[in-house]
Amino acid sequence: MPEQHFECMFQGMTLTAKVQNHSIPLPPELRIEDGTEVSVVLPEKISTAANRHGWMLKFAGAAKDLPEDFAAEHDHYIHGIPKRASS
Repeated sequence: MPEQHFECMFQGMTLTAKVQNHSIPLPPELRIEDGTEVSVVLPEKISTAANRHGWMLKFAGAAKDLPEDFAAEHDHYIHGIPKRASS
């Protein structure tokens, strides 16, 4: 006999929680089986590395006439330490 799969969906339940160490701890009284798929709705404005540092994009390309190896050897050009890579 083939295995039957029943899917039960509960809608309308809302839970507010705070993310801790990249996970969302649930209240102990809320029993949800491991592996249960849930949906997470994020607020419209959320801080991510991409938008936290996006302000720097306005400076992209601002420095002109830099040496070709400036990205790889910036410590040499800024602080005067010996170059790491051979030219």
